[in-house]
Amino acid sequence: MPTPDLVADELVLTGRITTASNATFLGSIGDVTVVYKPIAGESPLWDFPQGTLAHREVAAYLVSQTFAWGVVPHTWLRDGPLGQGMVQLWQEQDPAQDAVNLIAADHVPATGWKEVLQGQDENGRFVALVHEDTPVLRRMAVFDVVVNNADRKGDHILALTDGHRHGVDHGLTFHRDHKLRTVLWGWRGEALTPDEEDGIDRVSEALRGELGRKLADLLSVEEIAALAARCAHLRLAGRFPAPSGEMPAVPWPLF
Repeated sequence: MPTPDLVADELVLTGRITTASNATFLGSIGDVTVVYKPIAGESPLWDFPQGTLAHREVAAYLVSQTFAWGVVPHTWLRDGPLGQGMVQLWQEQDPAQDAVNLIAADHVPATGWKEVLQGQDENGRFVALVHEDTPVLRRMAVFDVVVNNADRKGDHILALTDGHRHGVDHGLTFHRDHKLRTVLWGWRGEALTPDEEDGIDRVSEALRGELGRKLADLLSVEEIAALAARCAHLRLAGRFPAPSGEMPAVPWPLF
């Protein structure tokens, strides 16, 4: 079977993902399974301009490509049955793995995991929100700081069988104001690695060239300037930030 043209070939809807807050569909382009989010199905938000979430998802993919860490699956804009929208390659998760979890507060492993916060569940039991302590997830946390991700829920991290982790649902990114809300706070205050610093440098440099030109079709001038400023600030600080400002530090729900 010939390789399908992911932009021009027919996008056929095969189902709807009903847990998403915006209209989200499962579809196929030839034999390729994709996720499709039409702009027409985006719910209005008080703090993000209407009809921009699909563009932000594509912008997040472009920044991910510049980092060269494979955080975001291939994502692009195209027409579909419900108009123009974001299309992303479907990723099959490993149901036996969880990159983020809620566990009993007195059972947090001494190694291999980072604790984010503690609280009580509906039965009054003390629980801890934890995530893996792995290089691949650290990279996602750096990516989230740079793109100002306001909605990194646990379910927005896809654990793949080979150990890779993809991040999805990046519609709430690139706001010019501080909006970082994430479940990946476990490295707060820790120094960046040389690999992470190199990734930030790649994005900073690319913003002055091709990446900046591509993002100009997807984000506002102010949002691109804020992106560059976040890269510079993070590089200068040389370490993961801690929660700051009046915004909640984590999204709700957590998953």
